[in-house]
Amino acid sequence: MQKKFTKIAKISLVLVYLVIVAGAVVRMTGSGMGCPDWPKCFGYYIPPTDIAELQWQPEREFKKGQVIIIDEALWVAKENFSSSSTYDAKNWAPYTKHDYAIFNPFHTWTEFINRLFGALAGLGTLIMAIASFGYWKKQKSITLLSWVVVFAMGFQAWLGATVVYSVLAPAKITIHMVMALFIVALILYLIEATSNTSNSLKPDKITRNLIIFVLITTLVQVVLGTQVRQFVDVQTDLYGEDAPNLWLINATLSFYIHRSFSIIVVLLNLALAIRIYNLNLGYSKINWVLAILLLEVISGMAMYYLDFPFASQPLHLVFASVLFGFQFYLVLEALNAFKTMKTL
Repeated sequence: MQKKFTKIAKISLVLVYLVIVAGAVVRMTGSGMGCPDWPKCFGYYIPPTDIAELQWQPEREFKKGQVIIIDEALWVAKENFSSSSTYDAKNWAPYTKHDYAIFNPFHTWTEFINRLFGALAGLGTLIMAIASFGYWKKQKSITLLSWVVVFAMGFQAWLGATVVYSVLAPAKITIHMVMALFIVALILYLIEATSNTSNSLKPDKITRNLIIFVLITTLVQVVLGTQVRQFVDVQTDLYGEDAPNLWLINATLSFYIHRSFSIIVVLLNLALAIRIYNLNLGYSKINWVLAILLLEVISGMAMYYLDFPFASQPLHLVFASVLFGFQFYLVLEALNAFKTMKTL
């Protein structure tokens, strides 16, 4: 099992990124409240496809926890029961987490699929943690961190629930995104620590410190981006989905900071790349960083100058998370280069 650990960790990383992609699609389509409860969806393990399933009906079997919509409010079945010919309010309790009671089958299934990806990623990290016991005798940190990932996935699921209960509060969405990147970082560390590849990278303190600083600027930019995205969501509700040219009217300060800060991020990454190339340090993943950064810039410019073309928003978010992953792995390689030097 130990020999397969790195492969399992890589699969887990892909699954976590699939969750990020699914989450980005949820944000793009406005499906965040497609399932107003958690972990079920309108009280179902498999969500409804028709509004009739969420309406009271006579002579129908209702299960405990099942949800119906009455007078634009959610009501939850107290126990298992069969309805009579008339509605009896005693069988139902009001849903108290929030007052959002809208059913849109597309939004519901988009959010449900997002949750399925989350469950699949959770299962992947659990298998990874079980496989990590092969390292317990010689490298306990691998096992311990693997289980930290599992608990982090559980915490992330709980954060997802709080996002729903808060009806997509901006601060909680930001924390949810940062937590996803934290999980990515942990899995990347496990992959790097258990890879049997030889390290021919040259240690350089300035480059190491610059890589760390570049990573921090990317993280700051991601946080700023989530705030801008929340502003866009508000503008979308105000002007409608058919008026993307109006979404950035009266933009907040966070938007201008995010846009201007992107120039700094690009320049820092270019400076890092030039130093790596000039000193021939061997950090080849900088090529991926530059390529993804270019795509990130293009998607950002498309949103601003082309009025948010289709899929530009989720792509922008996904590119940012992938960029973070490659930069974090560069940090690990830079730190490991010094460890290798000390053992020579």
